[in-house]
Amino acid sequence: MSHCLNPYCSTPQNPDTANFCCYCGFKLLLGDRYRALESLGRGGFGRTFLAVDEYKPSRPKCVIKQFFPQNQSSHPEQARELFQREAIQLERLGDHPQIPELLAHFEQADYLYLVQEYIDGENLLQRLARRGPFSDRQVWHLLHDLLPVLDFIHNNQVIHRDVKPQNVIQRPNGQYVLVDFGAAKSIAGSDLPRTGTSIGSPEFVAPEQAIGKAVYASDLYSLGVTCIYLMTRVRPADLFDTDEGVWVWQQHVQAPVSSALSQLLDKLLQGPIKRRYQSASEVLQDLTGDRIVQALTRESVGVDHSANQSLAPVFEAATSSQTTISPIAPTAPKVWKCLHRLTGHSSWVRAVALHPEGNTLASGSGDKTLKFWRLDGGELLRTVVAHEAWVRAIAASPDGRMVGSCSNDKTIKIWDWQTGNCLGTFRGHGDWVRSLAFSSNGKLLVSGSQDRTVKVWHVATGELLQTLEGHSHWVTAIGLSPDGQTLVSGSRDKTLYLWHPSKPQPLKTLEGHTSSINTVAISADNSLLASGSDDTTVRLWDLTSGRLKHTLTDHRGAVHSVVFTPDGSALISGSQDGSVKIWDLATGHLLHTLSDHANWIWSVAVARDGATIVAGCWDGSIKIWRKQS
Repeated sequence: MSHCLNPYCSTPQNPDTANFCCYCGFKLLLGDRYRALESLGRGGFGRTFLAVDEYKPSRPKCVIKQFFPQNQSSHPEQARELFQREAIQLERLGDHPQIPELLAHFEQADYLYLVQEYIDGENLLQRLARRGPFSDRQVWHLLHDLLPVLDFIHNNQVIHRDVKPQNVIQRPNGQYVLVDFGAAKSIAGSDLPRTGTSIGSPEFVAPEQAIGKAVYASDLYSLGVTCIYLMTRVRPADLFDTDEGVWVWQQHVQAPVSSALSQLLDKLLQGPIKRRYQSASEVLQDLTGDRIVQALTRESVGVDHSANQSLAPVFEAATSSQTTISPIAPTAPKVWKCLHRLTGHSSWVRAVALHPEGNTLASGSGDKTLKFWRLDGGELLRTVVAHEAWVRAIAASPDGRMVGSCSNDKTIKIWDWQTGNCLGTFRGHGDWVRSLAFSSNGKLLVSGSQDRTVKVWHVATGELLQTLEGHSHWVTAIGLSPDGQTLVSGSRDKTLYLWHPSKPQPLKTLEGHTSSINTVAISADNSLLASGSDDTTVRLWDLTSGRLKHTLTDHRGAVHSVVFTPDGSALISGSQDGSVKIWDLATGHLLHTLSDHANWIWSVAVARDGATIVAGCWDGSIKIWRKQS
């Protein structure tokens, strides 16, 4: 059926082939593309519909939000301005894999619309009704998964203002997604103390938010209330002692709760802002500390630890008809040892690269800097303020003389590895530059951007040699084969394109991933292509034929980085689940899991001898592992 978008239509159901409502004549296709199927809900800001995109052959699901606040008629220009501001905000935040992507925004028939990515799964209220209260371990995983999302939006100067069970969806793979930014407020730091509108769900809002003074810590308070509700299944209003002004929830939980986690939740729930956690990263630091992790492992009741790590994710496994490789747990003694944890970046480390000689390391961060480190000992050698926005990716030239960086400021820069001097700036992309790779001879540099293009540059002159177009979404991953004959691009459109660097049309299109592709790598012998995706898998392809050889499925979060070992025997992957995994290429079996990181892994690199692995993490740290003889 097709659902009419006219709010005043008395009979909104229509045949799925109709283009206009049979009862009121309202146009059914939004933007001649999106068809509403059913109403999902309504509130003070409008209505939400499940819809399909009829422009695409598969008719993928999406969500339509119809925006018509009650005061729109009296303040139409203000309503339009707010809608446009929200659309821009959602477009920016949709870069995050745990925030729905903004697909389009419209004004049609005097109504305003947003079209967003459909998130498959159930919200936590539905999950609570179906499976019962959360355990402390499940709450740990919820916090571990959502806090980086809140950290991300807060760093983008956005307060969600409506964190509650209904606005958190768990995907079939266990990942949590934060939805419904209709109440979100985009602010400047100087605006924080100002009184605004009281908004949000009353039982979940912080005291300061109830009087219109929401701050970043208000979202943390709401997250804390969400957690105790999920553990007790008791209305928040019934958990708050108004006489004492405190939360009394421990007595209502149906399973024992770690005292360490209980103390963390109590700090989230503090009424006075000064007594509460001030940032999501501060909560994460305590959450992933030895005190809580060890306590959960020791004190949890009724949980089988035998087959998993102490805090392995708890969720219903996704089903798949595809052939996958079952991981084999390592039986040998610990082979890899973490030698160093490097700190100094003030934001997440998005990219790491090793000098070909293996003596120094470069890192790029959301703090806009490049840092150069001594690999042996971890000494910081120099810091370069590299860009005007986040550093997205870096790449070392094969001769070790240069390192390239790309950024949200839409530029690419080339740096002298030894001095840190800028050698050149390449401009030409129309949006954030997400990925970067040098050719094996060091003469070419290839970049991928949110403008949906791949660009090929001459390193020495900065000349733009080729612009490759074809992807229908952001280009998020770039790779070049060692023989220089194949360029690989991966995109949020879920496809991989194989190109010749000098030809404008793709040679092959590889399909199989079910979500955004984040990373690609090509083996030293030009035979294998590896790709990692938000769908939590790593896929191995025959580079010549494009045939899928293996699907590796042991990660429990988005895969952000893959790299082949120089000898071609193994593949290394880093994931949002906080692990680095090493895979045997001959069999596809899992050899080792390095789990010293407590937060997302953004990037991994391996030394020429294959015995040193480096990983950059969401918490701003860098870990260095060394293979033990």
